[in-house]
Amino acid sequence: MEEIKGYEVLQVEAPNPAQLVASLDRAERANIDIQVSTAKQYPRSISRCVNNAIAIATMDKETAQSCGYALPRGGKPITGPSVHLAKIIAQQYGNLRAEAKVVEITDRQVVSRGTAWDLENNYAVSFEVRRSIVGRGGNRYSDDMITVTGNAANSIAYRNAIFGIVPKSITEKAYKAAQHMICLLYTSDAADD
Repeated sequence: MEEIKGYEVLQVEAPNPAQLVASLDRAERANIDIQVSTAKQYPRSISRCVNNAIAIATMDKETAQSCGYALPRGGKPITGPSVHLAKIIAQQYGNLRAEAKVVEITDRQVVSRGTAWDLENNYAVSFEVRRSIVGRGGNRYSDDMITVTGNAANSIAYRNAIFGIVPKSITEKAYKAAQHMICLLYTSDAADD
């Protein structure tokens, strides 16, 4: 031991980075093994998934509206199921691991990767989404706007990964139910006017 100004200094050897990574890898693998065995022990019910996803997506007007998006492109709206609907469906589908994270920031783009893994069927998909971080004037966005753009890219990558795992028939049933509810509400609101 060494002494510095009246204090004893204990020298500790830093852990080997490779050993640290290996122990983290073992812990992560054990965590995944538990999730896979749990998924096999408690398989999903497709009918319960569909019924619950529809019930949640149509629980009120705001939720139904959040289940879809519309973006103007070339004078026409592009519409489809939203990340909010993807989260509802992922929760109800079950036995699923999903994540999205920014994997690269270049001078001109943010790159996000969304990954979903069906633990029950051992099927995984991954999607990359790129979003520009350069404004119309050619200037790079501020750090805050790069973070906002990264979060938007994460949402899109997450949605794409979930919809890459969950069968389209399930997604379509929940999406159409939400859109139908919106139409009914607007029709009844117009009749009340």
